[in-house]
Amino acid sequence: MAAMRQYFRWSRQFLLVCLMCACGGSQSSAPAAADSKSAARSSRVDEISQVDTSDLTEAEKTLWVDMVNDQLSPCGDPQSVAKCATEQRKCGACVTAARYLARLVTDGYDRAALAEQYRSRFGAQDKRDIPLEDSPSRGADMAKVTIVEFSDFQCPHCGAAHPETARLLREFEGQVRLVYKYFPLSGHSRALPAARAAEAARAQGKFWEMHDKLFENQRELEDEDIKKYASQIGLDIERFERDWNAESTLQRVEADRQLGIKLGIEATPSFFIDSRTFRESPRRLGAYIKEELEL
Repeated sequence: MAAMRQYFRWSRQFLLVCLMCACGGSQSSAPAAADSKSAARSSRVDEISQVDTSDLTEAEKTLWVDMVNDQLSPCGDPQSVAKCATEQRKCGACVTAARYLARLVTDGYDRAALAEQYRSRFGAQDKRDIPLEDSPSRGADMAKVTIVEFSDFQCPHCGAAHPETARLLREFEGQVRLVYKYFPLSGHSRALPAARAAEAARAQGKFWEMHDKLFENQRELEDEDIKKYASQIGLDIERFERDWNAESTLQRVEADRQLGIKLGIEATPSFFIDSRTFRESPRRLGAYIKEELEL
């Protein structure tokens, strides 16, 4: 019996030692986990001196902080936009990217949409191949920013965008070039005849004069109306009518439309800026261009 009592005493002592060791292990690992979390928090950037976030609500500021810390630098470095911007690298695109995200946050984009917009603008794989050589353009040929517009002369949204693009060409004179591409929608019965008329006017060096006439008179695009505009801008009417009805003119318009389909265009107007899809409202073109000029 004495031997049995001694055995139980040793067993209890051994169990107590094991429990103390286990508790000691838990206590020693807790500070390590806390240190890891603290280090993660300290590595986040909450402010970027060159970016004004004073107009953001608390929720918007939190979202912006998350985004600039989560998105990779557009400069090609394996670090966040926030770290790149605060370290003031030679590549100044990070500050612009942080401002861009702040602007989108104030415009009401959610987290998923912000990530998609950012990828579309700065993603390495998101540049589109858009030939420009055989398309009418306005602005400086060597402009830093090139806007490609796929448009429909009968589309009311395109008509609303027309004065805005004209204003931007004046505001950013010498810095912006606008390239026009035909994209007549099948639901607009007069869109194709109008596009062909613009191409026929282009053959006589007066595309933009016809372009402006068509947008200024969107509700009057019947054949007789278009002939009247051709006369008003001083075209040779006989040649105009011949070119207007030529198969080569139709093919030229259709080539633009097929390019647009290949690029995924489903509605008009659709814009590409410096070979990247512009996914915002046309009213934000000016803000986007200002940012683009900073890059």
